[in-house]
Amino acid sequence: MRVPRPPDDEMIKLARRYVTAEHGGNIRYRKLPGSVLYLPDHEAIRFGRALAEDARQISDHDLGVLLDSEWRARLAAAWLIALDRRVRFRERLTPMLLESELVHAGAGYCLALARFGEAEDAAILSAYLDRYLPQVERRYDQDDALGALMLVDDQLGTDHAARFLGPGGLWETFTVNDSDAGGCKRFMQERVSFAESAMNGTLAQWAAQRDRS
Repeated sequence: MRVPRPPDDEMIKLARRYVTAEHGGNIRYRKLPGSVLYLPDHEAIRFGRALAEDARQISDHDLGVLLDSEWRARLAAAWLIALDRRVRFRERLTPMLLESELVHAGAGYCLALARFGEAEDAAILSAYLDRYLPQVERRYDQDDALGALMLVDDQLGTDHAARFLGPGGLWETFTVNDSDAGGCKRFMQERVSFAESAMNGTLAQWAAQRDRS
């Protein structure tokens, strides 16, 4: 694993550019798990525009370097991949999600798969849930994976999530405090909507309509 420390100057440069960059005092990787959604309008718009600009211009090589690094870099790379819908990274992200090697980064992988929104992504997310929902002691990215799968189902007109959500299903045995599967879907939808709006230049409209609950 590459880390942004000497003598790896390439990794240091990329981390400063794409991972720890500041936008109006907001350090990028700290906002990407989801708190960007709750920034004041002007800060969220500024943050999203900068993220979209980087998503368009970063090279595949540089994304690959970030994915070779620690969780902050992987999370940032996954968001950039998600925004620009670089479906060619699906093969790279799949084992990283299924192995759940590092904390936090999996939320970015799930966002990318939700943005890709194809049958292959539903299969990957289902495989993750099959593996990790039974592991109730390991609470990783199950909420994000379920929310992403439900969104992909909506896009494809499929119902892959149903077998996890029925009475006695894996979600029922995994969840605590009656966690609402619909809430997982809504939170992922908000991130997807933010990504879409950032890329198509409608962040102001997104900010005016977003769910602030």
